[in-house]
This record gives sequence, structure tokens and C-alpha cells, in this order.
Amino acid sequence: MDDKGSVGKISLSSDSVSTLNSEDFVLVSRLGDDHTPSSSTNNGSDDEKPGLKIVGNGSEQQLQKELEDVLMEPSLAGVVQGDLRFYIVNGEFSPFVRVLFFDLTDIPVPSTADESSPESGPGTPFPDEDSVVFSQLTYLGCASVNAPRSEVEALRMMSILRGQCNLPLDVVLSVPGVSEGTVRLLDPVTSTEIANYPIYKILFCVRGHDGTTESDCFAFTESHFNSEIFRIHVFRCQIPEAVSRILYSFATAFRRSAKKAMMSSQQAPPLTPEGDLFTFTVSLEIREDDGKGTFSAVAKDKDKQSFKLRAGMDKKIVIYVQQTSNKELAIERCFGLLLSPGKNVKNSDMHLLDLESMGKSSDGKSYIITGSWHPNTPQFQAVNEETPKDKFMYMTTAVDLVITEVEEPVRFLLENRVRVCSPNDRLYWPFSKRSYTETFYLKLRQERKSPASDTLYEVLSLESEAERERRKTTASPGALTTGPGGSSPPEDEEEEDNDEPLLSGSGDVSKECAEKILETWGDLLSKWHLNLSVRPRQLPALVRSGVPEALRGEVWQLLAGCHNNDHQVEEYRTLITKESPQDSAITRDINRTFPAHDYFKDTGGDGQDSLYKICKAYSVYDEEIGYCQGQSFLAAVLLLHMPEEQAFSVLVKIMFDYGLRDLFKQNFEDLHCKFFQLERLMQEYLPDLYSHFLNVGLEAHMYASQWFLTLFTAKFPLYMVFHIIDLLLCEGISVIFNVALALLKTSKDDLISTDFEGALKFFRVPVPKRYRSEENAKKLMELACGMKVLKRYSLCHLTIFHMFHKVNHSITQYLNIQKI
Repeated sequence: MDDKGSVGKISLSSDSVSTLNSEDFVLVSRLGDDHTPSSSTNNGSDDEKPGLKIVGNGSEQQLQKELEDVLMEPSLAGVVQGDLRFYIVNGEFSPFVRVLFFDLTDIPVPSTADESSPESGPGTPFPDEDSVVFSQLTYLGCASVNAPRSEVEALRMMSILRGQCNLPLDVVLSVPGVSEGTVRLLDPVTSTEIANYPIYKILFCVRGHDGTTESDCFAFTESHFNSEIFRIHVFRCQIPEAVSRILYSFATAFRRSAKKAMMSSQQAPPLTPEGDLFTFTVSLEIREDDGKGTFSAVAKDKDKQSFKLRAGMDKKIVIYVQQTSNKELAIERCFGLLLSPGKNVKNSDMHLLDLESMGKSSDGKSYIITGSWHPNTPQFQAVNEETPKDKFMYMTTAVDLVITEVEEPVRFLLENRVRVCSPNDRLYWPFSKRSYTETFYLKLRQERKSPASDTLYEVLSLESEAERERRKTTASPGALTTGPGGSSPPEDEEEEDNDEPLLSGSGDVSKECAEKILETWGDLLSKWHLNLSVRPRQLPALVRSGVPEALRGEVWQLLAGCHNNDHQVEEYRTLITKESPQDSAITRDINRTFPAHDYFKDTGGDGQDSLYKICKAYSVYDEEIGYCQGQSFLAAVLLLHMPEEQAFSVLVKIMFDYGLRDLFKQNFEDLHCKFFQLERLMQEYLPDLYSHFLNVGLEAHMYASQWFLTLFTAKFPLYMVFHIIDLLLCEGISVIFNVALALLKTSKDDLISTDFEGALKFFRVPVPKRYRSEENAKKLMELACGMKVLKRYSLCHLTIFHMFHKVNHSITQYLNIQKI
């Protein structure tokens, strides 16, 4: 195809480029790449002009037709000049790929800019990076958005800001050509930077629809400060036709460099795309009671890198977690701070410390967790005895964190050297370092649930810098060169990784029911309504078989004692008008609650709106607990059976009267008690599985946290979920143990054949999917209902657990008194 210049406009439908998502673009080279011919007008000179490439799908004939309409509008004459050509892809012309290249250096410069300045030309690169600069733009402002990738919400905010903007700001926009770059807003007169937004924080771009007042506008959303806050920035173009070109520039920025990917694949096997690798630095500080009522940081030997501890002194463990790369992930809370003598310890050897505090540092850069360490506790005795001179021992510390966009808790584990000396020893100058720091690489895999929802991640691996170094030194040369992309996992593991977890809200529940069963329930309800304060005698037996779906709304309210809740209904209507301090956390969770259910799919729909109001009202109602992750799933189950006012009332009853809120109190002490009970039950009823879990280091909190905190509502099919809520409202929260033990029993053979990682994957994917079958779910619930001994047994162990803690606390207090 001969080169020739052309003048006019780009004629492309707005629908084809109305939205851009930062994850929708693949490897495409810019000028200078191997498969990209240079512009003939430059003749290979060094001052090659910046260009823009457009890639799409279609045939050669379709492209030719579009090229016939290029740049025909008189008002845009001279705006774009350049050459058009087909590109060769992989050595031959591809009929399914078309690329349009054109020069942007001749776009008119706004009159307010200094024409002699190189920065004033809209096609001129920003000095620090490869970029395209667009002038004659007006910034209309920004606003917070709940769904950063929702076109509907973005267009709504665009309309509002365009209509209400009283102080528009003229700006120049610099869009980088690579994904590592930064979008910049510049002052059109001085070319000074007004604001900047790294490409990795920009999530979505959208343009106004043709035929609307916003047709000359475009906007982009970005993650502001952290992943809990999203903002939309809206712009108006004085030349409306420039909107398409700006969106194509964002498309270029969203692509990764083909050359860079090729070079990195030749140098080493890529662990993961850069967007899925998150780097953290985790620092450990140990503080000791200095006898003056305060705790001071202990020092660390410069040469041997060991903490110097004093025997018999109360201590505190302080962990600082700071993310250093990629899009910021918000740490929601610490699930547990653990400690154990030694290194390479099993999970079962780790012991929980009492959490004192958790939260962000004053500068917002780190998340800080503090826990109390009483060295006289028997399990820590090994690190409370003086070590021989010039000797040291190892100590392992771990912190489990709930990260907002990650499906499961993340454990950072630190192994340190320590020396224990006499309480009378003093610290000398060689002991100057106060903390130990390790770098961790967290590899995640994105799991998009719907176009409007936020991104969720599944943990693929977590590796420290020390582990990386050990792996490099011990790996054989052939281990890293198994294939062109590096070593590959066994096929069965690869298939396991490709298994998608069951989406919450999955499964159909029929309202059909045998006429005889409905008659039985009808008679029972008629009698019950005569005296609502007394449950009918035959009620438990009927509930164990499952409440008919058509009657669940009424039966659940009666079981919860919400038959006379007019006061709470009125209170709810007041609560939803108040502001919640946890609004951002609630908003974030709404989009990913029951995405598989039609009622909750649509952003801003009736289901999500009601769910938001219930969660917000409860967070204001219960100030001590507020909103906790997982509440939205339970609230969604209730909303599927009753109006939101009644659903709120039942939620309050479950939280207070059934004791669910106790699981979130006092550093999750009651929740850990439940884990203790579950493990004792396993030891009694499933000893072989208990022993296997003990051997591989799998603890109850690693797989059962979601079972207790969400009452199985987050991952299991709705048929099973509804039946569990039937039993819970009838018999109490102890039925969770019945269901948990039934799940473990039916999966025992599969679990015994797995290792630590395999068991976690099995709990996450195959277990919930097994009960998509209504027959399997019925058998499971029959097994759970048949375990009548569990309630008595669990209460017995609850007493033992609390007695153990009281005795331990008394011993600690006595030893502290003796020490004084």
C-alpha cells in the first residue's frame, strides 16, 4: 500500500470506543518496534514525530471503507496529517487486525499557550516520558464514585459535573504511551504540572454518547490514595472530535510493551504479569518492659543480626506492614498475631498473642499491629531461658491479615535470631538496630465477577526475599529451563488453579412444595399465631426437613421473635438517614455480594440499594461492632425472603440474640474459641482427619473462618444456605458445628489425600460445588441434623476453653506480682 497524506476526520462509531478498561488491552508495539514500519516522511531521521496507533478487529475491506471517510469535515482541516498503512503482524498481513497510524504534531495550539514553547504543541511528548499532549481542554471537576468501572455511573457523574460546573479550568492533558507512565494535567500558560495520576491507578475511561450534551466530554476513574476510594475526573474538549483520539491515547497507555515482555521472557521465567505481583515490606519490632511503666524497643546485634531479649520481662510485638509496589491494597484488619520458638515451624506450633491495637500509621503509609507477649507462658519458655554466651536461637513470628480485595487471609511469616540474657544485662552501642525487615512478594490472580464490580484476587503464592534467595541457590540449572517460559507445574495442579470458585448467590431454589407438606405447615402456623410466645412442639422436626421456600419469610420472622417489631421498623427508617463511618467498606462489599443472583447483579438496582441501606443501618445501630465483612451476605439472604425493614430486624436478632456479634468482639476471642471447639470435635469424631490436619499444619481458622463469620452464606449454593438458616433460627448458632463436622466427614477421604495447599484449595472450590446438587445438599443436612450430641459436647469444651484462659490469666497475674 503506497504512502500518502490525507486530511480530515477519523470516522469511527462512538460505541466502538465509548469505554476503555485498563485490563482490556494486550501487547502492541509503538513506533520503533520490530513489526512497525517507520513513517516515510521521516526518512529514518532522529527527530521522528510522535504517533498514535489504533488497533481493532475487522477485515481489510472494512478498514478501506473507514479510510475513505477520514478527515472530511472542513472545520477540522489541517488538524491531523500523516500517513496510513497496514502493518505486518508475525511476518504476514492479518485480515483480523487493522492499525491506523497518524501524526499528531499539527493539531492547532490554543491561543493562551506560548507557541514558541515546545510544550505547547498538543502532539509534543512530555519531557520526562513518551507521551502525547492534548490542549484546548476544560477540566470540569471530580467526584467520588462507588463502582469505578460502571459506564452508567460514569455517564451520570459526567452529566452532573458538566451541568453544575461553575469554575471550569483550562488544562493541557499529557497521556503517556506506556503502562508505566503517568497522566498529567498541565497549566496551558506556564506548562507547570497541576496534578498527576499513574496509569496503574486509572481503572476506566468513558466518553459522552453522541447526540447528548456530553458528546464533547470524556472522563476517567482512578483509585485515590487506596483501593477504598475511587474518583472520577471529567473533561470537556473544545474540539469534540478530539475525544476519540484522547481515548485511543489511553488505550495505548493501557497496553504493555511487546519488546519489554519479549526481553523479560528471554532473561528469566516470568512469575506473573506485573499487575498481579504486589510487594510488601514487613518489619518486626520487639519491645520490653523497662520497669518504668513503658515498653522500649530492644536492640539488635549488628554483626549477628539477633535481637537481645531479657528473660522474664513482659514484651510487646509490633509489626509494620507497608506495600511498596502496584495498586494499593487496603488492609482491613489483623486476624491474628502468632509466635513460636524455632524456625521452619509447623502451623500447629504457632501460638496466638493477645492483640492490643491495629490500624494505619499517622502518615497512612504503614499498617501497624501490636500484641502482648508474656514470656512466662509455657509455650514460650524456650525463648525465656538464657542462651549460652555467643550463641543464639530462632524465633518465628506471623501475622494474618484480612486484605480488602483478597479472598482469603494473607500470612506474613518472619524468622529471626534472638539471644536471651539476664534481666540485669545492659545494652551497649553495638546493639543499634531496632527492627528486622523482610520483603514479601504476593502473587495474586484477578477474578472479575461482573463488569461493574470491583476486582477480587485469589492468592497464588506468597514468597519472602529470603525464600527467593534460597530457591535460587538450591535450584538446579535445568529446573529453570523446563520450557520456553520456565518451569511449569504438574498438569493436575494447573487444572486446580484454573478451577473457578462458586460465586456467592448461586443455585436455584424452587418454591414448589408437596401439597401435604404445605397443609402441615399451614396448620402449624395457624396454631402458632394464636400464641406467638410459645413455639409449637412439632416445629423442630419440621424445620430439620427444611422450611418450604414460599413460607420462609414468615417462619424466619416468627422463629427470630420479630412478630412485634414496629418500634425497630421505625428505628430502621431513622437509621438509614444517618451517616456511617464505614460507608466506603459497605459500598465496596455490595458489588460483590451474591453477584450470581439476578436481584443483586445491577449496580444501583433495587437489590443493591436495599442491601446497602441494611448494612449501613446496622453499622450505625451497633456502634461497638459496626459493619464487619461478611454481614452483607447474611443480609442478602434475608432480603430474598422479606422487605428490608423486616430483614433488618431479623439481622439484629441474629447478631444479638443468637450471639453472632460475639464472634467479632475482643480480638475475635469467641471466634477462636469456636475453632478450638471444632478441633476438639474433630479429635473425637474424626480422629484420622484431625491427625492428618495436625501433620500438615492445617488449623481450623484457615478454612472455617468464613463458615462461622458468614454462617456459610458466602460460598455455598442457596438451597443449602437457606436450610442452614432454618436450623440456626430454630436451634441456635451451635448448628454451625453440626454442618461443619458434616462437611468434614463427607469430604474426609479427599482431604486425607491432600497436602496443606491442596486442602485449602479443596475447601475453596470442590467442597461448595459438590452441593450444587440438591440431592447432595439434602444428604448433608440430614447428616448434620442427626448429630444430636454435638451441642452438648461443644458447650462442654466451651467451658474448658474459658477455664483454661482464666487459669492462664491468673497464673500470669501471680507471676507479675511475684516479679514486682
